[in-house]
Amino acid sequence: MNLEVEFLPVGDGTRAGDAIVVRYGEPDDYKLMVVDGGTEKTGQEIVAHLQKHFGTEAALEHVVLTHSDADHASGLREVLREIHVSNIWLHIPWFLSSEAIHLFKNKQWTKEGLSTAIKKEYDIVAELVDLALEAKCKIYYPFQGSAIGPFVVLSPNKATYLHLLPQFDKTPDPDQAALEESNMWIGKPPQGLLALLMEKAAKKIEKWIDETWVNERLKDGGVTSASNESSVVLYANVGGHRILLTGDAGINALTWSTNYATKIGYPLQKFGFVQIPHHGSRRNVGPTVLNALLGPIQSEGTQRFTAFVSAPKDDENHPRKIVLNAFTRRGAKVCATQGRAKLHYGGFPARAGYSTAEIIPLSKSVEDYD
Repeated sequence: MNLEVEFLPVGDGTRAGDAIVVRYGEPDDYKLMVVDGGTEKTGQEIVAHLQKHFGTEAALEHVVLTHSDADHASGLREVLREIHVSNIWLHIPWFLSSEAIHLFKNKQWTKEGLSTAIKKEYDIVAELVDLALEAKCKIYYPFQGSAIGPFVVLSPNKATYLHLLPQFDKTPDPDQAALEESNMWIGKPPQGLLALLMEKAAKKIEKWIDETWVNERLKDGGVTSASNESSVVLYANVGGHRILLTGDAGINALTWSTNYATKIGYPLQKFGFVQIPHHGSRRNVGPTVLNALLGPIQSEGTQRFTAFVSAPKDDENHPRKIVLNAFTRRGAKVCATQGRAKLHYGGFPARAGYSTAEIIPLSKSVEDYD
């Protein structure tokens, strides 16, 4: 089997998102899947892209929404309206809330009341569910161990997702003590602090520091949102060619993925293709988890796998150079979308109109966060 992965460009300025088209099979007998749909505008672009390259009757075997954030979910509405989809995989927060009701702070919630309150906050996901039902598309939860085409879900498992759910920005307040007792407290900042963190993240980097191949400045301890940590992490091993798609997964989700892969005997570190998570954010990766997933720092100049990062054009803050360098020194040929589609052929013939992607070299200076 061949396995081709294409990252479509999403957004500009600070509007990021993910939209990935996967083709698997043989040149004359293949199936298609889409992982995430980017913004509302991206949905129209996905439809046009599928019809241009795979015919006006192009159909999708699978659609996967890695997590419920709008920059991943919005475009899938147009895909479901215009393209035949056989199976959709997504977490539906309000359907699952009854199993996590004991983890919410307000003990007066009824199951129906909690479900209704959460559904109101996830109107895009609710619309996706309605569109899927209308089209008689089969709906599945993408929990750990699920097989989706050539991929297996490494994370999250259901129990982890249920513990993350009360910590999402859009869900009611969690019972912090219960989550800390179960060792599943990631943290849900107060609304004021959340706004402050977002403002800080949007500011232009003003301080830079030197970095070399052997002098890595990236540190462990980065924290991303609980919603990001619920991202579906996908692993494929096709004839020894290993592919890892990460969505917006953070250090926790990548660690859970590493542990599960090791438990079931899935080889790590020798990937052919890896997605750099969350548009190259420094909060989502650290040296320890990268060493476990990708292997340790290699000899200078080593290139042993390809890594794509979905980042909007004209965004001066993403992808972070400190993150791209971390992948590069572990042997990655790093490419960023930034306004242009990037295609990893994975055994399929070259496509007309595509040229060799530009590889981002190791940056001599990176963002200083001390």
